[in-house]
Amino acid sequence: MISMKTLTRFLVLTLAVVATGCAGPGAEPAAKRPNILYIMADDHAAHALSCYGSRINRTPNLDRLASQGVRFDNAFCTNSICTPIRAVLLTGQYSHLNGVMDNSGVLPKDACIVPMALGKAGYQTAHIGKWHLHRDPTGFDHWDILPGQGEYHDPEFITNGVKNRVRGYVTDITIDKAMEWIGTRDSTRPFLLYCHLKAPHRPWEPDARHAAMYEDADIPLPKTFDDDYATRTRAAHLQTMTIEKHLTKTDVKADPPPGLSGAALKAWHYQRYIKDYLRCIASVDDNVGRLMEFLDAQHLADDTVVIYTSDQGFFLGDHGWYDKRFMYEESLRSPLIVRYPRETEPGTVCDAMTLSLDFAPTFLDFAGLEGAAAEEAMQHELQGASLRPLLRGPARPPADWRTSIYYHYYESGEPHTVPKHYGVRTERYKMIRFYELPGGRAAQYELYDLRSDPHELHNLFTGDPASPYAAVIADLTAELKRLRAKYHDPTGAPVP
Repeated sequence: MISMKTLTRFLVLTLAVVATGCAGPGAEPAAKRPNILYIMADDHAAHALSCYGSRINRTPNLDRLASQGVRFDNAFCTNSICTPIRAVLLTGQYSHLNGVMDNSGVLPKDACIVPMALGKAGYQTAHIGKWHLHRDPTGFDHWDILPGQGEYHDPEFITNGVKNRVRGYVTDITIDKAMEWIGTRDSTRPFLLYCHLKAPHRPWEPDARHAAMYEDADIPLPKTFDDDYATRTRAAHLQTMTIEKHLTKTDVKADPPPGLSGAALKAWHYQRYIKDYLRCIASVDDNVGRLMEFLDAQHLADDTVVIYTSDQGFFLGDHGWYDKRFMYEESLRSPLIVRYPRETEPGTVCDAMTLSLDFAPTFLDFAGLEGAAAEEAMQHELQGASLRPLLRGPARPPADWRTSIYYHYYESGEPHTVPKHYGVRTERYKMIRFYELPGGRAAQYELYDLRSDPHELHNLFTGDPASPYAAVIADLTAELKRLRAKYHDPTGAPVP
């Protein structure tokens, strides 16, 4: 016998599908239901795109994409590490709810994810490129993934369960596969394609076309390259991801010149690292341009929502580091560019705060599933908000749009010894709570005024009740408690 809950879900989905003009596979797509092409790089820091003001590289194709759509200047991740962000993307839920809190987490096979909901609404769905969720994909019509982190040169792919090795460079191959799938799909139905690039993830192996790029140049050092962490908590001193001490020969591809030491050796390591990182990005930029030209040639550009982003940010020598994980800006912030000619105003810049949580409800919104219908389709609460209202210029957020974000990082210990922490960021302030420090040490806090200290060099948290920031701390503490309650997060030590 069918339960009332099951019957209700069926009716909601049926009405949503009918309302969007698509009764399922084979039906003609409604004019308002665009294709969705989601391109996600791995560890591409926002400050390594010239449209975001990069001092160290140029990204002409990504800049062109931004000039044709919306550039989001405050796009943030919820947990700055690869596997958890991919689970957030597919579920629209924080790590503590979807169960993937660190890089060893596995998304349950029965978890309802976005491609399942869009597939039921008539979309063709595919995932091509990096997957990194420790089990075969489910819920896609087609999948063609890199096992684990994947390889840069002559990589192995798993195509719908069949392993095969492909000659060439991984970024080129991933884009080739994306274009092949788009070109051979059922053109009577809209599509959702996740195109996930391996680059520029460590160990930063460039292709032959860009191998000599920057050979005769010195990349400028970041302003915070020699940060001494003088005002920070124990956490910044515990990490093991410094340019000076922790890059390996695999990372820098050579032994340092004899006799090099101190600041000169640190700068040598930086140049070796950052040039290969930027060479990998140059290939990403070229290939995004190639994919956009393909959409034009296929007459798909006007009817396709194109999203370019990264799973999280990355330290490009900032604070003397590589990698991510911390809630500091360079790691927390991602690039986010969205182009949809039918709705976006070219050259729009949006400063509303967005989160990794927002992609799931955005895709469901474009598929004609909003609010209760979207949550019924996903069979769980969606914790983000659709970005669609921000795409229609002048990109002013709705009155109830978030004014703060919540972040929670769980993977302490190896490989980079960043302690567990959570925190809150508003337009002006950020407060971080490192709640699990080695040796049973009490939790420690950091507070930054992002307006006067955008590089987060001066921790203002003293613990003194007479501090001039006592009222700010009280407000942020209350907001942190509110956000943890709102997002149903009981994990980690509670806020006192």
